[in-house]
Amino acid sequence: MGKRDRANRGGSKRGVWAIVAAAGEGNRFGGAKQFSPLGDCCVLDWAVRGAARWCEGVVVVLPSAGADAEHAWRPSNPAGDGSGQVVVLAGGVLRSDSVRCGLSRVPDDAEIVLVHDGARPLATDGVFERVIEAVRAGADAAVPVIDVTDTIRWRGGGTADRRQLAAVQTPQAFRAGALRAAHAGGGDATDDATLAEAAGATVVTVDGDSRNLKITESHDLVTAEALLQAHSEPGETGGDHG
Repeated sequence: MGKRDRANRGGSKRGVWAIVAAAGEGNRFGGAKQFSPLGDCCVLDWAVRGAARWCEGVVVVLPSAGADAEHAWRPSNPAGDGSGQVVVLAGGVLRSDSVRCGLSRVPDDAEIVLVHDGARPLATDGVFERVIEAVRAGADAAVPVIDVTDTIRWRGGGTADRRQLAAVQTPQAFRAGALRAAHAGGGDATDDATLAEAAGATVVTVDGDSRNLKITESHDLVTAEALLQAHSEPGETGGDHG
């Protein structure tokens, strides 16, 4: 099944919007990793392209420091076919502040809102499809997770049972009202599902993808580049899988 047919199978884009959080300064990376070259564009371009295939519109939240956000980055053929609206604006100090900035530009009639990391360029169509369909099926929120393969040891002593653990990825999908309620209190968290759960939302997990890596260190770019060389089309990294 081709990628466009797959998107059609996932249902209409109508009512689905995404916020791509790309306002981080990349302190561990040593710079704004979201603008690092990857393939024929940059890391952020890949993240926006992936979201645009599944969404009616994408709000991209960029660092507030420096040049005007709307002129600091321009999407490179975000939807692949020129469709879809892309809104660019500056974010806040904290990640949650930036998501709230993005949420302010999501139309009131949006039904589902995705939140995606601008430093995750290789999220597959399968991951997007699973989180969206889980919310359409009735969940307030859906997050992709993968198994933890390393042994996790508590710093104070003792070892965690990794069978009870999962590593959380993005895109995370939310019923729009649930995401707005989660951010109404102005709290902060490392991901939006944590805020939603604290606000009483039902959060379900779906299968993520181990290749949906987050660019954190410079060597992550090497891995991402190798995956792109093996698979020429965005969204199909690692194959067109469910």
